Amino acid sequence: MADIRESTLSRPVPELQGHGLRLSLWDPESDTHLDAWFRGLTDPDFARWNTPLKIVRDRADARESLRSKAAGTADGTNVSFRITDAASGTTLGHIGVNEIDRVLMVARVGYWVLPEARGHGVAGRALALAAHWALTDLGLHRLELGHALGHEASCRIAERCGFRYEGTLRDAMFAAGRHDAFRDVHLHARIASDPEPTVPHREA
Repeated sequence: MADIRESTLSRPVPELQGHGLRLSLWDPESDTHLDAWFRGLTDPDFARWNTPLKIVRDRADARESLRSKAAGTADGTNVSFRITDAASGTTLGHIGVNEIDRVLMVARVGYWVLPEARGHGVAGRALALAAHWALTDLGLHRLELGHALGHEASCRIAERCGFRYEGTLRDAMFAAGRHDAFRDVHLHARIASDPEPTVPHREA
């Protein structure tokens, strides 16, 4: 048996397909990808519930952010997928398997969906697809999902995708648009031995 500390993303990250979606890696040098990334991270609804370590304010920030995601995928600390419609190839959003810990075999998942793609089950379908891959092919044992307290849509998506609510973490993420204030987080998680959930088709 190999030393667990030697575990890495030893194979290239595959393109994932299923539930009418295709998940593939973002290209930081693609202007089309950059446009979608910039719109997603500057969307008011995203900003209401998420505060990145580096807030994206312009296209230069967005390019730097995308390059950082690509670097993380290259070194095995995260995998950032562009969510697209399987038939048309239209970009619908993003889902990431982040903070990959190959020793404890755990990671955190996060996602966002562009405004025009909401209400069609995109987040739930993408989460089901990415979670299945992370808990099988990637070899993780546990996958965590945290969202700001009060974000009921994310709470419903998590539950429908088999991520059980495990508790409330006090002051565990930044407040909206601030790095000097905090807010509580709902923690959900799935482990590899949990039953595969029924894939949701439409979000409330």
